[in-house]
Amino acid sequence: MMYLDNSATTKPYEEVLSTYIKVSQDFYANPSSLHKKGSEAEALLTQSRKQVATLLGVQQNEIIFTSGGTEGNNLAIKGAALANKQKGNHIMTTVMEHPSVLEAFKQLESNFGFEVTYLPVDSNGFVSIEDVKREMREDTILLSIMHVNNEVGSIQPIEEISELMKKYKNCLFHVDHVQGITKVPIYLSNLHIDLCTISGHKFHGLNGTGVLYVKKGVVLLPLFSGGDQELQFRSGTESLAGNVALAKALRMSLDKASGNRKRLKQLHEKLRVELKKIDGVVINTPENNAAPHILNFSVPHIKSEVLIHYLGEQNIIVSTTSACSSRNKKVSHTLKAMKKPDTVANSSIRISLSFDDTEEIIKPLIAHLTNGIEKLLKVMR
Repeated sequence: MMYLDNSATTKPYEEVLSTYIKVSQDFYANPSSLHKKGSEAEALLTQSRKQVATLLGVQQNEIIFTSGGTEGNNLAIKGAALANKQKGNHIMTTVMEHPSVLEAFKQLESNFGFEVTYLPVDSNGFVSIEDVKREMREDTILLSIMHVNNEVGSIQPIEEISELMKKYKNCLFHVDHVQGITKVPIYLSNLHIDLCTISGHKFHGLNGTGVLYVKKGVVLLPLFSGGDQELQFRSGTESLAGNVALAKALRMSLDKASGNRKRLKQLHEKLRVELKKIDGVVINTPENNAAPHILNFSVPHIKSEVLIHYLGEQNIIVSTTSACSSRNKKVSHTLKAMKKPDTVANSSIRISLSFDDTEEIIKPLIAHLTNGIEKLLKVMR
């Protein structure tokens, strides 16, 4: 099987699964318990938090373990907006964020009376620094922009926006780094970023694990009430085995990334060249400033799900929009934001690679894709 849906989720490393099992067997006590077993669990949790902080280049007390990207984004966005409402009522994001961001903003807008600005993007999916400047106000308290778009791989100018945000003391800057982590690095200690979300299952960790970086001094209103866990930001018994496994996966993935980012980019470029040769294929991922692991294309007049099912029969696994919204069969909001026509937005396919993929995938993928397009177009005619 050729698995090319790594942006939806990655296969956990065997070492990560082994770690999860061992911790579950040996450190099963509640980290909040006062007895010896509880203290041992708490010490392991602290060690994992410290390891993640070191890998991300931040302080230990700035790491909050979560259940993944959706919870991290919701805690960052709703928690920041509601905790800082006395400073202002204006919040901003872009039109092509992940659903967990867009829906959080819509809820704040409709249920809590916040005024929201949805920044546009250009035809390549990039937000303009000038648009950010123009829309910033004295009462703007939150800006949320994803680092790498999960559908087309556009890399937003986070460093430049970070510099701009230094001028706005009342405005917190949140970055959804779920798709960028390990593939397109950002260095939190060097940037003016207040909140940053990552998810364990995007870098060969386990589903249900994640991290929210909360810069020291940032105030959030917790979404969960009931206890003092996770530095009082997130109540509930911690998933100790999941968090230890996340730390392990992050270390392993960063080790692998350091020597393989260049090779992954070369694979991306060679795959793009071959896709361009296929009649009828429209490539949606920009040529410049795109993540090396995401390549999005369309075949107008062939719906995404039809081509996905055909390739699946050839044991080639690809996807369409965000996995969180792919089953609702809506037109890609990302491609519509990029002003793509409906024929393109309705037929998008996302190939997402891992560091384990090699050039050997190209020939069979292109061959099956070419045959599939020819057969499907004949049937549709």
